[in-house]
Amino acid sequence: MVTIIGGGLAGCETAYQIAKAGIKVKIYEMKPQRFSPAHNNSNLAEVVCSNSFKSNLHTNACGLLKEELRILDSLLIKCADETSVPAGQALAVDREKFSELVTKKIKEIPNIEIINEEIMTIPSDSEISVIATGPLTTEELSQEIIKITGKEGLHFYDAAAPIIEKDSIDMNIGFLGDRYEKGDACYINLPMNKEEYESFWKELVNAEVVELHEFEKREIFEGCMPVEVMAKRGIDTLRFGPLKPVGFIDPRTGERPYAIVQLRQDNKEASIYNIVGFQTNLKFGEQKRVFSMIPGLKNAEFVKYGVMHRNTFINSPELLDETYNLKSNKNIYFAGQITGVEGYVESIASGMIVGLNIVNRLKNKEKVIFPETTMIGALSKYIATPNKKFQPMNANFGIFPPLNLKIKDKKLKYEKLADRAIGEMNKIGLQQFSDVV
Repeated sequence: MVTIIGGGLAGCETAYQIAKAGIKVKIYEMKPQRFSPAHNNSNLAEVVCSNSFKSNLHTNACGLLKEELRILDSLLIKCADETSVPAGQALAVDREKFSELVTKKIKEIPNIEIINEEIMTIPSDSEISVIATGPLTTEELSQEIIKITGKEGLHFYDAAAPIIEKDSIDMNIGFLGDRYEKGDACYINLPMNKEEYESFWKELVNAEVVELHEFEKREIFEGCMPVEVMAKRGIDTLRFGPLKPVGFIDPRTGERPYAIVQLRQDNKEASIYNIVGFQTNLKFGEQKRVFSMIPGLKNAEFVKYGVMHRNTFINSPELLDETYNLKSNKNIYFAGQITGVEGYVESIASGMIVGLNIVNRLKNKEKVIFPETTMIGALSKYIATPNKKFQPMNANFGIFPPLNLKIKDKKLKYEKLADRAIGEMNKIGLQQFSDVV
């Protein structure tokens, strides 16, 4: 019997990989008895910060990771594909349908038992346990983890963007389209002129934010920085970031706008959209006031306001090996964002590795360590490599070993790196894991 603490993306992928090999699994999920500050439904694998699983192109790092996971028979990526909504070249999901489908699939597996209760202690050394409690691990369990690891947890902040009803967006101002007219023209774009942008920027940088608790450190992960913090770095910072107008023409003027705000479809019915890059810690009233200044959002109806919350991750390079196994206690594994992988797909990948390795261990087989020339292998190597300034990491080509030849063209270089990775993964195939599948 394997115990998994946490029914999020990583926990569910881990459970699936173990259970399909004929091994019994218990998933402890505290919902609906207790919810984290960012969660609000009772299903497993709830997605929170964004509905996007990022690019599907294999020349994009996250797109490559998804392709590798498809080769390895990932349940979560399969569910994401089945519940996808239009998002150009990206894989975005209907949040509700995705978590419902994952929950349904997990419940249908006879070897998995779901226990809806909060667990505050790690099971005894005689059992294999997986801690997949995510970046919002409760204070009680965090203290347990500190006791086991002997290390203080690290903290950073993650922010979620507001979601708006499509019918409340003024489409006399907004228009459908993707940058340089690529993709399926499924983003709603709200162009701004110089005066509109500068007025918006002034209000944004002076808006009231939610006060953080004293015990919370003021560390912000660059990959999910609140829009108001980014704006305070300079009046043009947003215009070179999430509001960059490059690749767009305003249909009303026939010219490139001064800045542009994009909204991405958030459900299959295309009835709600999230504001891309607008993760925020502004007070709800301030979000309504300031974001309604964006042309086209004057009468916006907010389905959900942006939130900011504490995230916790362990010092994985000191604590874990490349299989996410605790060095000091071989019966304990960690999976998901608590390990320092950052992102939905990255969390799923960690759960994949943990699941495959637990199966091999219980079948007295070798550890499963993927080549660092694959994205899944490069991420696990990053997590386990000593690093005094360890910070959460997304999938990216920067953690890959270089090619044997120098290529100046970035697009061609990424294509070669991706082809190498897919070649490696296809070479490995599923033969190595024949007992698993």
